Formats: sequence, C-alpha cells, structure tokens
Amino acid sequence: MAQDHLASLQAHLVPARQQLLDHSIYQSLHTLEDLREFLEHHVFAVWDFMSLLKALQRHLTCVQVPWMPKGSPSTRRLINEIVLEEETDVDPQGRAISHFELYVRAMQECGANTQPVQDLLAALAGGADLGQALTRANVPASVRSFVRHTFAIIDSGHPHAVAAAFTFGREDVIPAMFRQVVLDLDRRFPGQLDTFLYYLNRHIELDEETHAPLAQQMVSELCGDDSLQWQQATEVAAQCIQARIALWDGIRQALPVDSH
Repeated sequence: MAQDHLASLQAHLVPARQQLLDHSIYQSLHTLEDLREFLEHHVFAVWDFMSLLKALQRHLTCVQVPWMPKGSPSTRRLINEIVLEEETDVDPQGRAISHFELYVRAMQECGANTQPVQDLLAALAGGADLGQALTRANVPASVRSFVRHTFAIIDSGHPHAVAAAFTFGREDVIPAMFRQVVLDLDRRFPGQLDTFLYYLNRHIELDEETHAPLAQQMVSELCGDDSLQWQQATEVAAQCIQARIALWDGIRQALPVDSH
C-alpha cells in the first residue's frame, strides 16, 4: 500500500520536476561572474538543507540525555546514515567535512563572496532569530522567501512533512538538477572549480545511489498507510519544488544582463 502511495506521489510531481529541470538558469551560467552569483544565492539553500536534516534527526532519533529508544530502529538508521555523510563526509584529501563547509570552500576557491552566509551564521550564533539573521546578512528577497518556506515546514512539527520536503524537494531532485550545472563547467573553467565539481559529483553519487532511496524509504515508513499523511506529503513536496523554481527565478534575475 505504501508503495502505491509513493508511486502516486512521484507521478504527481513529474510536471513540476520537469519545469525545474527545464529552467533557463542552467543555460545562463556563462562566466565565472555568473557562477559566483549563483553560488552566493544557492549557499543558503545548502545551509537550510542541513537544518531540514537535523530537524528530521531530532524528530526520529533521541538527541537528549538520558538516552531512550525512540521510534523505529530502521528509521533511526536511515536518518543517521544520511547525517553521517552530509555532516561529516570527506573532502578530496580524505578529511572530514560537511557538505555545507565544502560548498563554502568551493565558493572561496572561485572568488565568490561568502560574507553574507557567514554573517547569517554569526547572527544566529549570537542569539538572533531567523528573521533577524536574514536581515543582518542582507540576503536577496528570493533567498529569504526560500529559507522562510523551509523553516515553516520545519516549524510545522510534522515529521512526514519535513521528510517529504527533504526527500522530494531536495534529495530526490538534486542529482538530475545538478547534472545540468555540471555538464559544461569543467570545459568552461578548467582548474578553477575543482572543489565545486567535487561537491557536485559527490552529491550526484551519494544522492542517486544512497540518500534518495533511503529518504524515500523514510517517507514510506513515516506515512505508512495513512492517506491523509500521503496527501500532505505530496502537497509539501510540490510546494518545495515550486519554491526551488522561484529561487532559480531570483538567481536568473540577479545575473548580469548579458546572461539573460
């Protein structure tokens, strides 16, 4: 029964996924300046993805002391496996690093401005709430809307909704989406984007082979045979893809005029 619900959810998302994959942003990154603009926007999506992930870990595993068994052991294993590789993967030299930190390093390597995202983290570390931190970081309106949408799902407190956002708004769509970006970058900018290409290829490898199937299994376990939860999961997943399209629209508009 859960497999039928999963197939129905995926079928519902096909048109929105295709709209995302057909977006003009992938054909608009012609120069390093274009790519830097893209990275400076997209890094906030890389960051709030980690917040989705940690929200799931909080919902599905015990993160308190004293420890108590919580939820399904198989679901705990699923989320902890994903956390291990997202929060503590390895860089090209085999050293532990989160995918967010790897992304920031890639930005620095190609000359993108990391100050806004660092300002966001500093504001949050100093006790600011999300709205205050976004203001202090002076992030673009499209980024602000995207991040606020993500945190609205997190704040809903519904694990199946958070899992749907994580799986179908992020993990499930990322490999095909990023492949559009990867295809021509190395030829255009040889030797200048090694870390970024490593990041993209690592995401494609992990998401297609491991994370997407694990995440789909997690959604199936959380929704079970509850038709209402599957409906909610489908709605959240569709909204997340539309939020990504809106983010891409914002980046497209921010690119230099000759990239349009």
